[in-house]
Amino acid sequence: MNKKMLLALQKRNKARLTELRTKLEKNEVREEDLEAVQEEVTELAEEAQAIADALAELGDDPEDPPADPENPEGDPENRDEDPKDPEDPPVDPENRSSITPEQRDGIMKQIGKGLSTRGHKSTKTKEKEIRSAFANFVVGNISEAEARSLGIEAGNGSVTIPEVIASEIITYAQEENLLRKYGSTHRTKGDVKYPVLVKKADANVRKKERGNGDEIPETAIEFDEILLDPAEFDALATVTKKLIKMSGVNVEDIVIEELKKAYVRKETNYMFNGNDAGNENPGALAKKSVQYYESETVDINAAGYSQKLYQQLVKLKGQPVTEVLKKSMWIINRAALTVLEGMTDTTGKPLLHEVSEGVGYKLLGHKVDFTDAADGSDPTKPVFYFGDFKAFHIQDVIGGMELQKLIEKYSGTNKVGFQIYNLLDGQLVYSPFEPAVYRYEVGATKPGA
Repeated sequence: MNKKMLLALQKRNKARLTELRTKLEKNEVREEDLEAVQEEVTELAEEAQAIADALAELGDDPEDPPADPENPEGDPENRDEDPKDPEDPPVDPENRSSITPEQRDGIMKQIGKGLSTRGHKSTKTKEKEIRSAFANFVVGNISEAEARSLGIEAGNGSVTIPEVIASEIITYAQEENLLRKYGSTHRTKGDVKYPVLVKKADANVRKKERGNGDEIPETAIEFDEILLDPAEFDALATVTKKLIKMSGVNVEDIVIEELKKAYVRKETNYMFNGNDAGNENPGALAKKSVQYYESETVDINAAGYSQKLYQQLVKLKGQPVTEVLKKSMWIINRAALTVLEGMTDTTGKPLLHEVSEGVGYKLLGHKVDFTDAADGSDPTKPVFYFGDFKAFHIQDVIGGMELQKLIEKYSGTNKVGFQIYNLLDGQLVYSPFEPAVYRYEVGATKPGA
């Protein structure tokens, strides 16, 4: 939509809001019409915000728009407090047919916000202000009172990370943590429970008709329940005071970038390995995936390893049940990627091939992605995960991400610490009858073998 059409929509939007305001001022809105008027005002206010956002996309500053030829002052009548016009008709003192003064004032304020051009900031402008206020507060450039006035929730030494920044951190995590990229994420405040089938029902077959006393025998199915129970989760980032005090450096970019890196490192290890002391994750990918072993180990440094490993990968691919296989993909470490790039199938064609149009790699007909997080105890050993990673469920607790500033702890090294706190859980969930993900580490042997 071009600028001319947007301005026309904005003009029509304001005209309708002005019309409704006039009716309210003249006490022409009856009580039975109140709900419909409130709904219309809400829709018009939301439309005004959308128009402001669209104009901002075109490069216009919604806080200082071009003058409207019919209202060059930018609608100076907009005000939070709506003083009476001396020519307005008197309000019915008994209020027999109109709404109450409280109801009227509530709608008038909403109309005022919708009409206010200078006070109507685009979503991007608001997000930029919140981002800047958050960063300046955590590095000590503004006081707690100033931060609160800018919409930052702070107190007791900690600050709730605003949704716009929390979303940015999680988006970065989705790019770096492949389990966030391919798993299932749930944003909720309560626990998330998953029923898992642990005993199948038995069916019956009979050629003869059943007689009296020959009833169908009972069969039972059993379910276990896996609970996503978010754990306290923290990560630490430090920034030097020199960087913070350098006037030519963008403070918010430094702080938020460090928060992203620290958070993602901790979260990724929790989901892939779950081996942090005191914060173990029994549902981590390395622990919950089904371990696959081969009776004949392969030495990737020996001649002729290619065909042996190829056959083993074919067998690994055949492990999931058909329903899981249809949705399966590979996640491998860089050691596995290096080995695959030099391998060929039985016809001499490269085993790993790049899909056209930059889609990525495919191995034995299934998508491949790689990450260092898939490393085992020895990063030089190839590790292959194969299965449906949608079965990895992640729970993010809404509003659970906070930050605490640590000044004294790092004062000896002229740094400021930022400790991120979050409530999070991530587990691989599947029935034992349908394992979702298999793990094969080349050269590993089965315990006790």
